[in-house]
Order: sequence, then structure tokens, then C-alpha cells
Amino acid sequence: MPTDSSVLSSSLSVSDHPLLQPLNIGGLTIENRLMVAPMAGVTDNPFRRLCKSFGAGHAVSEMIIADTALYARKKSLYRANFDNEIAPISAQIAGAEPDKLAEAARYQVDNGAQIIDINMGCPAKKVCRKLAGSALLQDEDLVARLLDAAVNAVDVPVTLKTRLGFENGQENILRVARRAEQAGIAAIAIHGRTREDMYTGEARYELIREVKESISIPVIANGDIDSAQKAQRVYELTGCDAVMIGRAAQGQPWIFRDIEHFLRTGESHAAPSVGEIKDIVLAHLQELYDFYGEYSGCRIARKHIAWYTTGIPNSNAFRQAMYGEESTAGQFRVVEDFLHAHE
Repeated sequence: MPTDSSVLSSSLSVSDHPLLQPLNIGGLTIENRLMVAPMAGVTDNPFRRLCKSFGAGHAVSEMIIADTALYARKKSLYRANFDNEIAPISAQIAGAEPDKLAEAARYQVDNGAQIIDINMGCPAKKVCRKLAGSALLQDEDLVARLLDAAVNAVDVPVTLKTRLGFENGQENILRVARRAEQAGIAAIAIHGRTREDMYTGEARYELIREVKESISIPVIANGDIDSAQKAQRVYELTGCDAVMIGRAAQGQPWIFRDIEHFLRTGESHAAPSVGEIKDIVLAHLQELYDFYGEYSGCRIARKHIAWYTTGIPNSNAFRQAMYGEESTAGQFRVVEDFLHAHE
């Protein structure tokens, strides 16, 4: 794939690229159309704020199960923490019972959420076993009742995150999207795979384009967007209103800066030096320690450190040693020493 401005449409002024313009979602203004996909165990408060600092216009919280018995659990309290976050704040909820989903929506609005996002895309077995996430796509009547319940429960915009369908050959995203618009859903984000695909193969964008052409609410394209050039390509293929980046932001939250720079100038942004990465990682670690505390902070930071250091010489041996650190101070020190040695 070309890596220069040749991938940009000749009729499009890069400084005025549509993906860099504000987006209206239910009366709320998103600064630009580069979004962070909700990812369980990843898109917590520190990570959302970090991605926004690198130019993401919007970030959705980790999935919160619609069950009042879980609200007070420590993990749920962390997931529903929006302190110091750049507005508008979006909380994702998941569930298979309309009454509980409506209650969860109201709870999150009372908690500070300005947008409620419904998860109908998670392919994880533990979620699908409860007939939540992407498993819901097997029952379009239930989908409709859940959408109606959530939209009617709150006075803030409700959005939907979903997939092309549950099984290959049974893609029903066009019907689901039209029903979502009918229910009053303010925007729909579509991962270009079915639940059967999980994360294998390549995302398919042609159905996202069909959805975009068939409904009037904003359509957000998601799946395999791992570079600035790919973001532009997906925009061209789908005509989407925004792009949503998930796994590619793990260990490189600066991808949003890269995309913005490319769309604005037609040129690739220079990769960060190890020194720059060190500063980013250490600041992120401190945020995680402050947010989660000593025990959880140390353990949650491990996956982020692994992502950040992938590709750096001797990183495999370093990660094995890092995993053995049981304190935040020890972990911070070994990370700092390792990255300093590679500056």
C-alpha cells in the first residue's frame, strides 16, 4: 500500500479532510472523527485520556455489564470512573435484558456519562454465553427491544457498537442498522467481521458502505485500522463518518497523532524515538499506579509495558524479568533502565 500522499483523493484538500472535522452525535460535538474503540481491560480512564492527548476525538469506556449486583464491585467502579476525562464521556453497557439495560443506562448517566454505548459486538465466549455482546445478533427481536429500552430510558444520546452478524453467510447488519436508526440510536460503530470471525482474517468493509448508504445516522468504521494510510483507505472504501481504532492503539497511542498528521499534510509522521517512547511509557505507568494503587497498578501495567516494548532489541528477555517485579517502584525502575539503555 502506498505510504505517501498518493493515497489521498486528488479532489480532497488534505488540510480539510472530513475525518478531522467535528462530528455531531445526538447534539454533542466530537472534536474530530478519530475514535478509540472500547476494549475490555484496555480502555480504562488513563488509557482513554492518553489517546485523547494524542489527538483521538472520542473514546468509549470498557464494557460494563448491566447487572446491579456488579455495580459496586471494584472492577466495575474502575470501569465507570470518568474523573478528569475530556468530554463528551461515553460509557459502554452490555446486557440481554431490556429492563436491566435501561437501568444500567440510567445509572451511567447519573454517574456522569453523556453518551451511552450499547455493546452488541463483543465476541468473547463469556459474554456470548450470557447472550450478550455479538450473540444478540442471533435474535433481532431482542435487539430491537434492547435498543428501544435503552433509548427510552435516558435523555442523552445512545450509540451502538456491533458486528456484521453472528455467522458468516448470515450477515444481518443492514436490518440491525435500520432498526437501530428507527429506535433513535444516534450513531452506529461497525466492526467489519462477524462473531464467527472473531479477529481472524481481514475486516470486510463493503457491508459498512452499504449501511452508510442506507441510513442517515453517523456510521463509524472499525476493524484492522492500523495505520494512517489504512484509516484513509477505509474512509474511501466505506464513506464512513468516522474511524474507530482498537488493537492498533495498544502500545502505540500516538497512532491518532500519526493519522491526524497524515490526513492534514499527506505525509507520514516520524516514528517516535525510544526516548520519546520512554517518556510516554513512564508517564502512563504513573497514571496507572495512581489510578489503581500498588497491587492492581503493577499488574495491569504489565500488558501495556509488553505492548510498548514489542520490537525493541532484547525485549523478550526484558519482559520475562519485568513480569517478576511485584512492586510499582521496582517495575518502574526496570522499565526506565531498559528503555534508557536503548535510547
